Amino acid sequence: MGFFDSEVVQQEAKKLFEDYQSLIMLGSNYGKFDREGKKMYINQMEAMMDRYRIFMKRFELSEDFMAQMTMEQLKTQLNQFGITPQQMFDQMHITLERMKSELEKQS
Repeated sequence: MGFFDSEVVQQEAKKLFEDYQSLIMLGSNYGKFDREGKKMYINQMEAMMDRYRIFMKRFELSEDFMAQMTMEQLKTQLNQFGITPQQMFDQMHITLERMKSELEKQS
C-alpha cells in the first residue's frame, strides 16, 4: 500500500490542512483578541506546528516513492524562497516566541 493510500494519512492530511486554514483565517483578527485570546491562538499555532512537523517526518521516513516526491517538491518550493523545511519551522518558532514576548510586555 502506498503512503497516500492509507486512510489514516489521508484523514490526518485533510484535518491538518483544514485546521491550518481555520487558524490562518482566525489569525487575521489577532489584533482584536484580548490577552487570553492571543494566548490561546499562540498555543494552537504551536500545537499545529508540532502536528505539521510530525506529519512531514512521516514523509521523510517513508520509503514510498510518492511520499519522497512530495518531500522533494516541498523542498524545491521552499528553496525558491531560500529556506529549508527546518528553517521554515525555526522561523515559525521565532515568530511565535516574539508574539509571546509582545504579549508579556502588554501585561
